[in-house]
Amino acid sequence: MRSRNPVFSRRGFSRDNGYAGFNTAPQAGGPAVATQGNPYAQGNPYAQPAGNPYAQNPYAQQDLQYGAPPQAPVTAGRMTIDDVVMRTASTLGVLILTAALSWALLPIDDANLSRSYGIGIGAALIGMVLAFVQSFKRKASPALILTYAAFEGVFLGVVSNIVDNRIASGAAMQAVLGTMAVFVGVLVAYKAGWIRVNRRFVGFVMAAALGFILLMTVNLLFAVFGGGDGLGFRSGALGVVFGVIGVILGACFLALDFKQVEDGVAYGAPREEAWLAAFGLTLTLVWIYLEFLRLISILNSND
Repeated sequence: MRSRNPVFSRRGFSRDNGYAGFNTAPQAGGPAVATQGNPYAQGNPYAQPAGNPYAQNPYAQQDLQYGAPPQAPVTAGRMTIDDVVMRTASTLGVLILTAALSWALLPIDDANLSRSYGIGIGAALIGMVLAFVQSFKRKASPALILTYAAFEGVFLGVVSNIVDNRIASGAAMQAVLGTMAVFVGVLVAYKAGWIRVNRRFVGFVMAAALGFILLMTVNLLFAVFGGGDGLGFRSGALGVVFGVIGVILGACFLALDFKQVEDGVAYGAPREEAWLAAFGLTLTLVWIYLEFLRLISILNSND
């Protein structure tokens, strides 16, 4: 699964592990997943041999002789939606726990603000490195993913505490509710078929994300070397506009994450791939939360 997250360019079900790629039709006997307009579809290495849907079950033909219903194909060791839900819950659970601990244990009063903020930034950098390492690994590393979530939680806890107590009271809860609303809204829209993830959709989202990241990078460089707010992309009315765009991009990447999970289950990806799905969903949810937090900060600073 190549990354559709605006932060990382590669993660998940890659061609190297035989799951998904481009421009190759499914093998005969594979699940009925259309390849037209599906940038993820490739030959399914888990497909049954053509003409024999019971090839993996030596007892199926015997069941037919005695009038018993044929047994379902063997699915042990394959990724399911429940696997993705459980791994995602574990990853987010670690992130929320460390965020709560850093909120409670790292003071942000005038005497300790710099120290706590420094710890938060250090944790963010470590989390970023771990995320890049996992993104370029061929296989999922649960320990690496959970460690990333722990450090990312420390950063989110410190930043959320600062914004909530020094800029906008209740900002953290508002950002959490906004993130949950986007997640549920995109999930409902995706399941209802209102969002169709095809090649055109992927191309548009990736181009928009690339442009967004380039602008934010330029703005950051101007802020670091020129001082102030850089080019103003993260403050004032322009900052509000780019904050909204950031949330919309996060919603689009959620739709791509849902598509990748759906394809993984349909193609019978190995169970350990559920950790990669959880990792991708966590990255996207963190992106959306931070965009909401930034947007709320800008709106309150303009009051």
